[in-house]
Amino acid sequence: MSKSISRVAFIGLGVMGYPMAGHLARAGLEVRVYNRTEARAAAWATEHGGSHHPTPQEAARGADLVLVCVGNDDDVRQVTTGEQGALSGMAEGSLLVDHTTASAELALELDAACREQGIGFLDAPVSGGQQGAQNGALTIMCGGEEDDFARAEAVLAHYGRAVTLMGAAGSGQLTKMVNQICIAGLVQGLAEGLHFAEQAGLDRQRVVDVIAKGAAGSWQMENRHATMIADEYEHGFAVDWMRKDLGICLAQARQLQARLPVTALVDQFYADVQVMGGGRWDTSSLLRRLRAVGHR
Repeated sequence: MSKSISRVAFIGLGVMGYPMAGHLARAGLEVRVYNRTEARAAAWATEHGGSHHPTPQEAARGADLVLVCVGNDDDVRQVTTGEQGALSGMAEGSLLVDHTTASAELALELDAACREQGIGFLDAPVSGGQQGAQNGALTIMCGGEEDDFARAEAVLAHYGRAVTLMGAAGSGQLTKMVNQICIAGLVQGLAEGLHFAEQAGLDRQRVVDVIAKGAAGSWQMENRHATMIADEYEHGFAVDWMRKDLGICLAQARQLQARLPVTALVDQFYADVQVMGGGRWDTSSLLRRLRAVGHR
């Protein structure tokens, strides 16, 4: 870890940010936190020994590195460039890293704002979900300058098993879009396969045990098949957040003139799940939608 980074600020203590910040505290870094719900920030500070602050600006003051993990583009703007945002408390030569899954346009916007103040910037969305955050095993896709990446890499490695610079600012977000596009098709395929097996009267667990060893195997199959078979979805990555992410993917695709027919279709399937009241269900709940459609 670079000796120049000893004090960090972590903005946003949701299901991802809370354990991510915890890894930094356990690594011996001085961690200052901010969360919109102050009671959660106070609980984190009590558990991990860091300090919590009433605004992003105050949390960022004096930090060598500021990390952000919030909900969407507007949330990022509020806690970075907004009134009492982190940038107003950051010193020249410090570094801002945004872990939020957001638009590539926002990454470019933040990169420009940071450059004006002599601050480094990386867009660094993550993949691996709550379990990956808790286990310190996230995949982190970064966009930005090589020097900034070199400064941040060892810190990010405290909760990332793979930390990779993908290119200039915005490249991290574009790579995360590819990730979500691929996941959408995989989960729908897994849901259809399990639905087919159920309708055919097969032992679904035995089916998975066999096909997971071949070309059909995937992270989704390994980690989600059991709860899908059990029709349990009160866990994991929420449908509401996936629709937010797919909306970003589809908007970017229109700009790039890239065709995403399967992604657009699965996005509408997730809209059906939301209508079913499943906005907070895990993304694997596509199987419940198929079962519901079959019983109409």
